[in-house]
Amino acid sequence: MKSIRLRFVAAALAVVLGAVISKAQSTDTAPPPPMHGHEMGMGMEGHGMGFFAKYLDLTDAQRTQMKAVMHKEHATMRPLMQQVHQMDEQLRQYVEGSYDEAKVQSLVSQQAQTLVQMKVQETRIHNELYQMLTPDQQAKMKEFEANREARMQKHTQGGQEHEE
Repeated sequence: MKSIRLRFVAAALAVVLGAVISKAQSTDTAPPPPMHGHEMGMGMEGHGMGFFAKYLDLTDAQRTQMKAVMHKEHATMRPLMQQVHQMDEQLRQYVEGSYDEAKVQSLVSQQAQTLVQMKVQETRIHNELYQMLTPDQQAKMKEFEANREARMQKHTQGGQEHEE
């Protein structure tokens, strides 16, 4: 259960960070390279990001600090994300072509190590961002995640009933 909560906190903070980046960018600074999909843990793009910035009522100073962290950490995360993508591309050849268990095992092991590195960095970044929140914002985030976890638990239990 803690694993789900930690994942949600990480995802929620990533969403907040995306909002910070989009709102805090000024015309005199070059925007960071675009991030897509799961990069930096951003599963949601667009409207969801602004939701958390508004929901937590981030100050301009918090948004600026978070933007700086995200911009700084992009250089660390990008190569890891590119490695995972390249390994996915390599694995695809074994789906579409002839299958070689030893090579697939080797690629998946390499990818797993890279994913571990990504998760370690992502967790460190999210912790840094979480520490920028006020105690009230942290409490609000915890309440939101508890409510979300309860909804997910209810949904999961509902899905199990249909499987029986």
